Amino acid sequence: MTRTLCIANQKGGVGKTTTAVSLAACFARSGACALLVDLDPQCNATSGLGFSPSTRHPLACLDESIHKTIQKSSDHLDVLPGCRSFSDIERIAGVRDPSFFDKIARQLSRETKGYDYVLIDCPPSLGPLTQAALAWSNEVLTPIQCEYFAMEGLVQMIELIGKTMNQPNCSLEYGGVVLTMCDPSLELTYEVEKEVREFFGDVVFKTTIPRDVSLAEAPSHGKSIVDYAPRSRGARAYVELCLEVMERV
Repeated sequence: MTRTLCIANQKGGVGKTTTAVSLAACFARSGACALLVDLDPQCNATSGLGFSPSTRHPLACLDESIHKTIQKSSDHLDVLPGCRSFSDIERIAGVRDPSFFDKIARQLSRETKGYDYVLIDCPPSLGPLTQAALAWSNEVLTPIQCEYFAMEGLVQMIELIGKTMNQPNCSLEYGGVVLTMCDPSLELTYEVEKEVREFFGDVVFKTTIPRDVSLAEAPSHGKSIVDYAPRSRGARAYVELCLEVMERV
């Protein structure tokens, strides 16, 4: 059965794209078939693996097969590139039919059957693209950076996740919280981690993602961290996180 994981947080700069790309690459390295879906109009997940954005948004042309636009990144890892077309995004945002997201979820589930893992990189918003991703997913992972405003905006994100979970035939579960940009030398990191773990409890993954310059450099080379710097602290952390995610079945 395909596990579809939505990487979402309405706050930008928390490591959503890095987490989506890195986990997808780690799953592929384990021998699992993985698909990375870029729903963020910034298309950083797409360019970060060396691809160009698509001319049409996959959610705006559901009458066409998305298999035509899926690209192969490496053995076991495929990518559905993002799109910067504002007209397509505005078209999606303008849909008022409540069954629209369910239709998207059903069709995308059919088209991606055969993958072990599908990871969706969401935009930093609560808009229609994030709503569509949540409706399609089995699990949602929320990256939170170990900085002062870590909990900012999470209330609205949790409310949206809760509303999606209450929809008929929804299989969405809260997969976990990922602590990113951790610097153990800073007291602030300790305080934020303590606060997040007290608030969320066992939902927070044991693995934390450190600040690592290699994580920032990898996208400029069109590679994931495990391909660019496999012995770096960031690579080791994402491998450990991947194992934790795989164990949470």
